[in-house]
Amino acid sequence: MYFALVLFLLFIIELGYFRLADKFNIIDRPNERSSHTQITLRGGGVIFYFGVLLFFLFSKGVYPWFFAGLTLITGISFIDDIKSVSQGVRLIVHFTALLFLFYGLGLFALPIWGVLLLLIVATGVINAYNFMDGINGITGGYSLVLLLGLTYVNTVVETFVHPYLLYAMLAAVMVFNFFNFRVKARCFAGDVGSVGMAFILLFLIGRLMWVTQDLSWILFLVVYGVDSVLTIIHRLLLKE
Repeated sequence: MYFALVLFLLFIIELGYFRLADKFNIIDRPNERSSHTQITLRGGGVIFYFGVLLFFLFSKGVYPWFFAGLTLITGISFIDDIKSVSQGVRLIVHFTALLFLFYGLGLFALPIWGVLLLLIVATGVINAYNFMDGINGITGGYSLVLLLGLTYVNTVVETFVHPYLLYAMLAAVMVFNFFNFRVKARCFAGDVGSVGMAFILLFLIGRLMWVTQDLSWILFLVVYGVDSVLTIIHRLLLKE
């Protein structure tokens, strides 16, 4: 019932966002490097944030530091989708959001060099996830597979996170994929979607590694990581 209710609410929210995006001209115009050829609504990935928001309300405030960090990072990303934000401001907000996330995960128990290293790695993951968001279905498809894997682990192997958060994110990704995973997408994730989803997955995988004390769970990100590196090399060869 919870999953069905969240799925229904998120579907309505996404349709409402489409009306706002159309009214305020939040669109993505194709250029010479684009894989699309028509003007498409941008920022449909904001639904990922609303998925977490519904969970936060239903759970009466579970994981407040994670939610605060997600609000910061999706907020600046949404602004960047509408009008360009300087790299310096964006980086400061990203670092602040990640420090909120680390505090919520209890990572400040690590030595300072460990926290700094994790900050660099997490920033790299977020930027790679954002960089790869350019093909219909790639962000939603990969995220769906990863979330299904994490749900299986949470159910069968080790309970590391409130299951309702995973259900809410699965519902959010399914709604987004309905409008994006097609030849002619109705919407794109935008920075708010790709950055927000990367932040959410960092939280989930971070909790899994912290609870199990097993770093090998980072392998959940390997496929997208390899794809990101190869794509970056390809772009460099094309001087893009």
